[in-house]
Amino acid sequence: MARRSRRETQKMFKAVVVLLRNTTWKCGKIERLIIEYLQNRLRRYGTAHSSINEMVEYFSFNGKQKSELFDALKRLERRHIIEIKGL
Repeated sequence: MARRSRRETQKMFKAVVVLLRNTTWKCGKIERLIIEYLQNRLRRYGTAHSSINEMVEYFSFNGKQKSELFDALKRLERRHIIEIKGL
């Protein structure tokens, strides 16, 4: 897998993730964490969206885990479970 450029990574940090469907069927560990995080935000604050930067800070991922988070977000977007706005 190729590395992301710095510009692409910075765009990704500023983007907002919106939960479209509340399902974890055939999802991996990180995908489930993302969906649970968005579900909890919906319950607490009434909004089913969050910036990716907030997610990275909340999960305190670094290095390889951060790239796995980005990959999981892309997989969820491809499956129409979430939508990434602002790219």
